[in-house]
Amino acid sequence: MPSLIAILASLAVAGGFAVLVGILVGGRAAKPITDLGDAGLNLVGTTAARVRRGRTMRELAPRGYLGMLDRRLALAGRPPAWTIDKILIAKPLAGTAGALLALLWISGDPVPTRFVLGALLVVLCFFVPDLLLISRGQERQEKIQNALADTLDQMTIAVEAGLGFEAAMAKAATNGKGPLAEEFIRTLQDMSIGRTRTHAYQALGDRTSSSDLRRFTRSVIQADTYGIAIADVLRVQAGEMRLRRRQRAEEKAMKIPVKVLFPLIFCILPVLFIVLLTPAVLSMIEAFS
Repeated sequence: MPSLIAILASLAVAGGFAVLVGILVGGRAAKPITDLGDAGLNLVGTTAARVRRGRTMRELAPRGYLGMLDRRLALAGRPPAWTIDKILIAKPLAGTAGALLALLWISGDPVPTRFVLGALLVVLCFFVPDLLLISRGQERQEKIQNALADTLDQMTIAVEAGLGFEAAMAKAATNGKGPLAEEFIRTLQDMSIGRTRTHAYQALGDRTSSSDLRRFTRSVIQADTYGIAIADVLRVQAGEMRLRRRQRAEEKAMKIPVKVLFPLIFCILPVLFIVLLTPAVLSMIEAFS
């Protein structure tokens, strides 16, 4: 009987993780319904079912959590395969998979410690989509922070060569790669559809958690408002970004000895003492025995 439970639990966990991966990764574009014939009706029915499920999960989720989730998606760049509805559906599936794994593990030896660890496993699996989203957002914001100084240098050179600010931004976005170039392109698209420069730059600052980029957008807005030469603003901002990037690198370098101290004391030194002192201790035991 326990073996049958283990087999069923393993199959359920495998199926749950397969559905979870399909929800989070499967972001393929849908084909035009006019070219699918009868398959188009099936596609419409499937899409409608997904919309209903997503709407139900949105109604059950707290409004504050939905706002926080939307903010995290904005920081992560809104990946096509990661939507609020998919994340809300993936969370209970991951929690169910964690519950089945915990049940399988507890059934082998039902002791209180396993119950506590099993509950922690369920909670961890339930918040796995949130952790992945937070990690992706932090990685993206770090890339923006590191690329900002070099991008501003390129824009400064382009402006001093005679280009306008938007043309210099478009040039840097076209030549560059990564999330910062994507954000610049989106800002230019916002202005091309009729959004004011001030609102477009404010939206650029709101879509990121980088303090340097927010400071840059505020400087650009002030320069545009008071008529300050944008080349001077770019030159000053680029110098400050390079200085802050060097200071962050020095700060990380100074933190390394503190971070290495714990594994050095509790992991490396005990093994080293065992290797070096064991022969001496054995020799002393043989000498005095």
